[in-house]
Amino acid sequence: MFEFGRELRRLFGGDAGAKPFQDGLTGGDATLLELLDLKMLCREGKAADVAAGRMSTRDRASRLLEAAGIWREVARRTGDVVALRKAAATAESSAKAFEGSHRPLGRARAKVEQAACAMLGADLYGDEGLNAAAVTVLAEARQVGGAPAAQGEAMIAALHARPLASNGDETSVRLAAARFNAPISLMETAARKSGGPLRLAAAEARLARADMLCAAGIRLKDAGLLDAALRDCDAALARLDADFEPLTRGRAAMARAAAMVLRAEMGVDLGALADSVAELAEAVGAITRDQSPLDWAKAQIGLAAGLQSLGDAGMNEQALEKAVTCYDRAMVILKASPALTLSAVVAANRAVCLGRCAELTGDLAVLDAAEAAFKGELAGGAHTRDPVAWALIQTNLARLYETRAELTGRDGGARAAAALAYSEALEVFSERGLRSLSDLASQGLERMKNSVRPKV
Repeated sequence: MFEFGRELRRLFGGDAGAKPFQDGLTGGDATLLELLDLKMLCREGKAADVAAGRMSTRDRASRLLEAAGIWREVARRTGDVVALRKAAATAESSAKAFEGSHRPLGRARAKVEQAACAMLGADLYGDEGLNAAAVTVLAEARQVGGAPAAQGEAMIAALHARPLASNGDETSVRLAAARFNAPISLMETAARKSGGPLRLAAAEARLARADMLCAAGIRLKDAGLLDAALRDCDAALARLDADFEPLTRGRAAMARAAAMVLRAEMGVDLGALADSVAELAEAVGAITRDQSPLDWAKAQIGLAAGLQSLGDAGMNEQALEKAVTCYDRAMVILKASPALTLSAVVAANRAVCLGRCAELTGDLAVLDAAEAAFKGELAGGAHTRDPVAWALIQTNLARLYETRAELTGRDGGARAAAALAYSEALEVFSERGLRSLSDLASQGLERMKNSVRPKV
C-alpha cells in the first residue's frame, strides 16, 4: 500500500538533514500528502510556510490554504495541538486574504478548512465548543455553492449525526444518515472531473456516517444499521486507490473490519467474530507508525477492541491478554499527548481487560501482577516527572481495586482505596483541563460512592 510513498522517500527524503524544497515536494497537490511519511510531511509544512511568506508569491491566499491543510494533516497524524493551532490560524489568514482579493469561492474553501480544524480538535480533545464553532464557520461556506458547499453540508451532517449515535432512535438515525446522501453524491460526481481532494472528502463523509451507524446499531441492537455501515465502508474502499491514498484507504479498511466485528458480536457468531478479528489484524498491518503514529495507535486500539470482544464472547483469556498488549502499544504513542480522548479510552479498557482476565482465570495473581507493575511505576517517581502519567496510573490502580472487590466479594478496603485513587487523579486531570480523563475519574468516583452501603 505504501510502496510508492517509500519510493518518494528514497528519492527525496534520504538526507534527514536536508533543507525542505523551496515549494515542497507536492507542489500544492494535497492528494500527494498521503504518500509522505511524518518527517517529510513536517518538512512539507515548513516549505509551504516559506512559499506563503515569500514576497514574490503571487497568490498568497492559496499558499496559506495549502499550508493550513498540511499542518492539519500533521495534527491528524500526531494529535499535536501546536500543529492544529497553526493550521487553524493559517486557515483564518487565508480566509482574510481571499476576502481582500474579493474571491468568495476561495474564502469559502478557507472557511471549510477552518471548520475541519475545529472538528478535528473536538475529535482529538473532546471539546464540544469547537464543534459549535465549526457550525458557525460553515454557515458562510454553504452559501457560496459548489464544492465548498457540498463539503460544508457533509460536515454539518456529521456534526448532526454525532449525538444521535448515542441517544437517537432508529428513525432519527436513518434520517441523519440520509442527510449525507446529497453532499456525498455531489462530491463524488465533482471528483470525477477535479480528482483527489473531493474523492477523499467524500470517502471521509462515508466513514463518518459509517461510524455513526455502527455506534447506533450496536446500541439499538439493529443489524440493519450495521449492514448500512458496511455498505458505506465498501463504497469508500471501492473509490480509493491503495497506491495514492493509502492512509484514507487504511482508515476505511479498519472501519469495515470494526463494523464486521460488531456485526458478528451482535449475531453471537464466534466463528464470524474470529474471522472479523483476523480481518482487523490484516488492516492494522497496512498502517505504519512512521507514516501516521496516531492512525497506527488507533489501529492498535481497534484491534484491541476486537480481541476484547473475542475474549469476552469465547471466554478466552489469551485474546484478552493480546488486547492488553495492543493497548500498551497504543499508549507508547498516546503517552506523549495525555489530553487526547483516546488516552482515557485506552486507560479504561486496558484495566477492564486485566480485570476480565482475572475473572476468567479465577487467579488473583493477574491483578496482583498488574497492581505491582503500576505501584512500581509510582515508586519510580512518575509523579515528579509527569503528573498526568501519575494520575493515569492512579486511575488504572483504582479500576483494579474495583475488580478485586467484585471478584472476591469482599471489600477489605479496596473500594476506599479506589475512591482515593480516583479522587487524586481527578484533581490532576481537572487542574490541567483534561476533560475526557476527568470524566473517567469522576465516573469511577461516583461508582465508589454508590457502592458504599450505609451501616444499619
